Amino acid sequence: MTRFRQFIVAACLAAFGAGAALAQDKGTVNPRPLPPLANPDDPKTPAKELFGRKTGAAPLQARAIGFYTRGCVAGAVALPINGLTWQVMRLSRNRNWGHPDLIRFLERFADKAPKAGWPGILVGDLAQPRGGPMLTGHGSHQVGLDADVWLTPMPRRELSREEREEMSAVKVVADDKRDVDPKVWTPAHVNIIRAAAQEPEVERILVNAAIKKALCRDARGDRAWLRKVRPWWGHDYHMHIRIGCPKDSPDCKEQDPTPAGEGCGKELDYWFQDSILNPPPPKEPPKPKPPLTMSDLPPACRQVLLAQ
Repeated sequence: MTRFRQFIVAACLAAFGAGAALAQDKGTVNPRPLPPLANPDDPKTPAKELFGRKTGAAPLQARAIGFYTRGCVAGAVALPINGLTWQVMRLSRNRNWGHPDLIRFLERFADKAPKAGWPGILVGDLAQPRGGPMLTGHGSHQVGLDADVWLTPMPRRELSREEREEMSAVKVVADDKRDVDPKVWTPAHVNIIRAAAQEPEVERILVNAAIKKALCRDARGDRAWLRKVRPWWGHDYHMHIRIGCPKDSPDCKEQDPTPAGEGCGKELDYWFQDSILNPPPPKEPPKPKPPLTMSDLPPACRQVLLAQ
């Protein structure tokens, strides 16, 4: 593997591996507010420090602004922490916010879960109240159109606050990372991912390559939905669902369309090369990227940040 590819793999593992691990980080039943910033108007202040301190949505017309990894959301709404077929996890993070289209999608998708043999969904991170870069974890989830759904079925009871903060999702990938764990993987996993991918709003779903491999092997009947399911680092405990830009959001930037086909051929084989599964450490550790500042985000995000 070339030195450049080593660098890219290491950087992706650092970025997305951290995000995947974050899904399992415990929360707290007594979250404390962040201390005020000494100089929030300094243009060098990381945008994550500013957006991470906003506890409520911007009272503006709903719209997603910018790109999934560089933007914000106005008029976000919170997914209620309890529904008949969903429960929100890690409440202390206050990341159950999204564009209204995302919230409507999740409520509708959750209602279909029992038909897939899934009692209900456990919902992880969506976005912060005003989107934007997060203090920890995700590089995306910035415009209120991303949702992490655990690959663990919702228990048939309401979880306690302590359980929501401390229980972990079940890892479905085998330790060697070459396939799913047969002791965990079930037909219901295929059904629930299929149900999400078949929703018209869904632009793509990110999962571990081993999960994609299992879907390619186990899917029956209409397989067109497999095109939306894309392999990516991490994501061995959850699926990352991304919906497309809403009609009310002209400043939302679409992602490139997913390639044609099921994605089950040679392009999937790439992910199971030993140099990708177990990359050697780079000779020099990748330098961390400087954090995004407000100047890196669309200008409209300043209005979102300051709206009262």
